[in-house]
Amino acid sequence: MEPSHQELVIGDHPLTIEDVVKVARHKNIKVSLSKKTKKNIEKARKVVDDIVEDEKIAYGITTGFGMFKNKLISTDDVKTLQKNLIRSHAIGTGSYFSEEIVRAAILIRINSLSYGYSGIRLEVIESLINLLNFGIYPYVPAKGSVGASGDLAPLSHLMLVIMGEGEVIVDGKRRDAEEILQSNGIEPIVLEAKEGLALNNGTSFMTGIACLNVFDAELLSKSYDLVLALSLEGLAGTLAAYEKRVHQLRPHQGQIDCAKNVYDILHDSKIISSYNRQERVQDSYSLRCAPQVHGAAKDSIAHVRKVVEVEVNSTTDNPLIFSDKNEAVSAGHFHGEPLSMAMDFLSMAIAELGNISERRQAKMLDINHSEGLPAFLTDSERGGLNSGYMIAQYTSAALVAENKVLAHPACVDSIPTSANQEDHVSFGTTAARQAREIINNVFDIMTIEAMMAAQALEYRGPEHMAKGSRFLYEMIRVRVDVLEDDRILYKDLQLLKPDFRSGRILNSYQDKFHKLV
Repeated sequence: MEPSHQELVIGDHPLTIEDVVKVARHKNIKVSLSKKTKKNIEKARKVVDDIVEDEKIAYGITTGFGMFKNKLISTDDVKTLQKNLIRSHAIGTGSYFSEEIVRAAILIRINSLSYGYSGIRLEVIESLINLLNFGIYPYVPAKGSVGASGDLAPLSHLMLVIMGEGEVIVDGKRRDAEEILQSNGIEPIVLEAKEGLALNNGTSFMTGIACLNVFDAELLSKSYDLVLALSLEGLAGTLAAYEKRVHQLRPHQGQIDCAKNVYDILHDSKIISSYNRQERVQDSYSLRCAPQVHGAAKDSIAHVRKVVEVEVNSTTDNPLIFSDKNEAVSAGHFHGEPLSMAMDFLSMAIAELGNISERRQAKMLDINHSEGLPAFLTDSERGGLNSGYMIAQYTSAALVAENKVLAHPACVDSIPTSANQEDHVSFGTTAARQAREIINNVFDIMTIEAMMAAQALEYRGPEHMAKGSRFLYEMIRVRVDVLEDDRILYKDLQLLKPDFRSGRILNSYQDKFHKLV
């Protein structure tokens, strides 16, 4: 029987980024394991039990960790070894991860463990599933991962909870995990051989953040084409640089897609056609080269999606258990370099969307470049008394500058750990966190551009707008009134941004007109 839309069965199909985002953001989706997955988990577990029983040497099962790899652990101390691992590694700091990030990480850890190469007991994985299905939100500090061996500190904080030793967030406050487990009828887990290592040795947090980043970046990219169209019309630009024949001569797919999106939105604009005079030779780069910049971002996001999709459906702990050969093989799948590079790449792509956006904003406010718009988009008779959108551009400029700092690549840094046993690390979680902050900043920048473009169009005549852009303009006006006299603008920003951030504006446009690419 096919699962309902409120159920996700691990093992039925590879997880998509959309699966991760749905579980991260919607608690009504219940997670379970397929029968085949359960069998694979049990086969791998038997290998671990045999290693312990036969007292074979296997990293992290009958030895210590990191620099202690050659320190043999007696059978009597195997459980203590795993418990100590989680306790000692739970030393994160800083503000704690949002609930959606923690839920994404839990799902990805479950999926990674479900392939049957981790040697963990079925009941331990089911205890992680309980966290999702009961809506339990573990307290996990956001800082402290070097990205190899995976997300050790964040995952250890998470795994303390299923042991009944950590903390959870309830109504914004930290509470003892044991109390919350008991109230939900959940027994704490006592870890056995290899299980602590399987739980905290992997890339689940950086991958969880990466999934949310890719999903939001795609939403941002498509929404930005809507806003670009609005600004092009508000600045009375030309569509010449968006014609299909132009982009066939340099056929980068993202560039083609952006040009098509904007052309489809504005093809029936009377404003564009009335200003498209012979003497209007070409627009400035922030308009004319927008397909090249927006398009490069689209292509970058598409590449990052492929990397993240592979990582979501990978086993990332160490050692790997091969049940067909009864072997435990030490390897390096916990190393976050693929994600670290991808997240740094995404950071640069999204930062550039904000960069060119701020330039269009500056153009709309400058009477020397705005094709007849009043200074700072405020009525010329009251300019000076009113500042209009002057300082809104300052805010965008500040965010653009901050993004340039955040876009500094994390992957090129490495600080050796564990007495040089772990002598190269990825800082993949840092890269993912930085990308997430840039995405949030650029949603602000885009929203400010949308506010300005809607204001610019008051002076062009909304009745002359293209049908598609007029629809967008009217959605903006539901939240943000025409700016006649100065008012508190941060409230406008806070009202409008969620409509872009949630996808409400993009989805409404696509439902009424056509899909953007």
